[in-house]
Amino acid sequence: MSNELFLLGLALGFGAIFGWAFRTLPREHWQILAALPRHKTASGEWQGLNLTFYGFFQATSNTLGIVALFVLLGSIGVEANAVFALIVAVFALCWPAARWIARVVEKKAHTFTIGGASFVGVLATPGLIELVNWAFSRFSGSLSGNRIPVVPALAALAIGYAYGEGLGRLACISFGCCYGKSVAELSPQMQRWFNSLSFTFAGATKKAAYEGRLEGVRLVPVQAITSVIFVFIGLAGTYLFLQSHFKTAMLLTLLSTQLWRFLSETLRADVRGKAEKISAYQVMALLMVVYSAIIPFVFSGVSAPTAAIAEGLQVLWNPAVILFCQALWLIVFLITGRSSVTGSTLSFFVHRERV
Repeated sequence: MSNELFLLGLALGFGAIFGWAFRTLPREHWQILAALPRHKTASGEWQGLNLTFYGFFQATSNTLGIVALFVLLGSIGVEANAVFALIVAVFALCWPAARWIARVVEKKAHTFTIGGASFVGVLATPGLIELVNWAFSRFSGSLSGNRIPVVPALAALAIGYAYGEGLGRLACISFGCCYGKSVAELSPQMQRWFNSLSFTFAGATKKAAYEGRLEGVRLVPVQAITSVIFVFIGLAGTYLFLQSHFKTAMLLTLLSTQLWRFLSETLRADVRGKAEKISAYQVMALLMVVYSAIIPFVFSGVSAPTAAIAEGLQVLWNPAVILFCQALWLIVFLITGRSSVTGSTLSFFVHRERV
């Protein structure tokens, strides 16, 4: 398969998903995926546990990012077991950070921050890569195909992050979080831009409704804009990666996503910590821009093989990779899909006319 055909297929797939999601997910019934009965009350009803589409899209987006990482690193000859080790190390660090940073910055116990998790991940990943390389060298006796080149690996992680964040914003649309400002608050020129492109969330359990009191209000579709921009960046980064321009792919992807993260905060109306002009997440984004620009100079002497997309796609036929991705999807869904901020009351009955 040619690189161009591969990227075209990805672009068409994302376009079809976004075309459906942007029209559908702001509706009320696209927030709760299912409700499971847990405790029976004195009145005979059940208190339910809500499983959300937020969790579904978070699990799917995380898995997509991991699949992209397997394919891209596989395309330069990194073996699957080395990729496994890197993914486990990154997730073990970033998932707790996603909750901890949100708790510190936003003062909320039941939320996650992808921006905080990516900040920690970018800072720590070069060290984690070297740790994985050392472990394989120490315990295997040789690195062979297990050595992970730092800059290509960071490029692959950044591309996977761009895809994951792009698809993951559908979770925000479904839950009504990370919502934009009211179109009515914008300048007349920007109002003209967003009059036909706004989101209007329905349902009292959407975060834009219970936190922002913005149910039924036309809002800037900042989640959708982020989705499109991040996926476009991911596609551009993938093309550069497959052309073996690893430094350029890493810089383009990391710098572009973090600059947009900084700028997109100016369009958001959700609570992002204290009401300073520049939020903590914007500061993190700028720090990542500076840090990312330094990395290629630190690892400038390390070479990597030429990328081949056919070899990368073959990695996905590995049963261990398939099972790992399925297990990851389930774990992420169980972490993010069980709603702790919404509840439900269930009752069950028999259709007497069918007995």
